[in-house]
Formats: sequence, structure tokens, C-alpha cells
Amino acid sequence: MSNTPIEAVSLEQFSALAQAIEREVKRVMVGQDEAVRSVLICILAGRHALLEGVPGLGKTMLIKTMADALDLKFARIQFTPDLMPSDIVGTDILEEQEDGRRAFRFQAGPVFANLILADEINRATPKTQSALLEAMQEKTVTVANRSYKLEPPFFVLATQNPLEMEGTYPLPEAQLDRFMFKVNVSFPALDDLIGILDRTTGAAEPRASKVADGAQVIGMGKLALNAPVASHVTEYVARLVLATHPDNQSAPRMVREYVRYGASPRGAQSIIMGAKIHALLEGRYNVAFEDVHAVAPAALRHRLLLNFEGLAEAVRPDAIIAEVIKTLPRTTYNG
Repeated sequence: MSNTPIEAVSLEQFSALAQAIEREVKRVMVGQDEAVRSVLICILAGRHALLEGVPGLGKTMLIKTMADALDLKFARIQFTPDLMPSDIVGTDILEEQEDGRRAFRFQAGPVFANLILADEINRATPKTQSALLEAMQEKTVTVANRSYKLEPPFFVLATQNPLEMEGTYPLPEAQLDRFMFKVNVSFPALDDLIGILDRTTGAAEPRASKVADGAQVIGMGKLALNAPVASHVTEYVARLVLATHPDNQSAPRMVREYVRYGASPRGAQSIIMGAKIHALLEGRYNVAFEDVHAVAPAALRHRLLLNFEGLAEAVRPDAIIAEVIKTLPRTTYNG
């Protein structure tokens, strides 16, 4: 991948490639259109996604199918309570050379890939979870005081079960903040469940074909980075994130009552980047308020820390975000 030239991608090529990726994934996945779109946005942004849902809803299948549609180096890490950090990043091993002397050689771990499936990430201990922090933020790995660079593109697509389930450890806030989106994978509707049964209980197993490679994914991301955002939309996103903080004058009642800490600046960055790609996926090169509203829940739901009252009353972060969007004016008025 590192020797592959990155070609410029036009808006038409972006649309065609994105549609091809979604089409191939949906050949395998039944329903979950919103989850598929959210994961694709994170991949095109070169960022990370966290998928949450009870076991059996197809979280792992969605990521594996996305890997099948993209010609990238894929690695799966199954997170378990006994998983060690060195099982993820790698370690120095002592080996004998041809001249009989012994020397340390770095043996790379599975994190040295393009697309990482961190399966059931919240079943590992916090120490092991933190092994991904440097890789996710800086795209490097440090072992024994030596740093190794990860080849682009690099993104972590993680799955987790709800925290109230047995045998899970909550992800640290610092690691949650490194995920661009938190994608809720919901239980399928009746028609979708029937479609799942039809596809998965027969002899033939559908599989996605490869329709894009790493150079094209990076090119699509560069096009998205260059997409313009009007100043009033950027200001709106900034005010939207500030309104998730209970001490801000724009915060609605639900935020003041139930939120301990609001979203970080990464939340605003995730909304802007996600809105750019959402607009491009809709065939537009300009970002509208509707694009912001479409990606805001996934970008903010894992960045809101509830206070005791919010936790006691089981308030959903999505309800708080919806209230912020509903009450926040799109423009400011300077009398």
C-alpha cells in the first residue's frame, strides 16, 4: 500500500465507488442501512468506529463484509480477559542469527494492518484496551522505546456488548473519544429478520466482492477533506457541541439536569468530517444542516458523560442530543 500512488478522485468517482461498496455490503447484510452508512463514513474519513449491540445482531459480520468489499490488509483481534497488550502491538523476541549470536527482533502484532476488527473490545481489561490508544490517535506503535509507523489507511472498527452484560469492562473516556462514531446496532424488524433467515439458513452463503482498494479509499478521504463548509454551518456545529455542556448558556434543560461533561472538540471535528462525507454520499459537494443532524447522534452519543441523575433515570444520550438539536437556533442574531 505504501508504494501505491494516490490518485485524485472526482465527485462522480466518489459517488460510484461509495455506491459500489454499499451495494456489496448489502448483498450480505440485511437491513442495518444506517449502521452500514455510518461505518462507511468512518472508513472514508480514515477514522475509527465503535459498534454496540447485543450479541447476534451482525456487528462482526458487518465489519468483515466491509473488509471483503475493500482490498485492504485485514486483521481480527478477539478481545478476551486474558488478552495482553503485546498480543495486539507485538513484542521483541530473542532469536539466534546465522553467526551464532543472539539479537532481539521485533515481531509485529495484528495491529499492523489497514482494517482492524477489535471484536468485543470491552471484554478485555482496561490495560489491554489502552494498547490501542497510540495506534488510534497517532498511527504509530511504541515497543521497548522504539516507534513503528502504521501504513495508511488505518482504522479500527470495534464491537462491544452493552455494559450491563456480564463480563464487560467500560472503555476509558480517553479511548471512547478516539472513535469518530458510536454506532448503535438495533434488533431487526420483522421483514429484515425474515430476510436474514432466508440468507443464512440455506446452502449458499453470499459474500461481498472487492470493489475498492486502499489508494481509492485515501483518495475519497482527500476529496472529503477538501469539501467546503460554509462559515454559518461551522459556527452552528461549534454551538451545538458547546450546548452539550451543562454550564453553557445555550444548554437545554435536559443537558443541565442530566449531563456531567459535554462533548469534546473531537466531537465537533467528527460532526464536520461526517457531514462532509454524508453530503458527498448524497451527491452534493456542499454541507447542509441536514447533514450535520444526520451524523450528530453517532458523533456525540459516546462523548456525553451523564451525572448521577442521568444514570439513575437511564436517560438516553440520543434523547439529549435530539433536545439540543431541537432547541438550538441555526443562526445567531446580533441585534
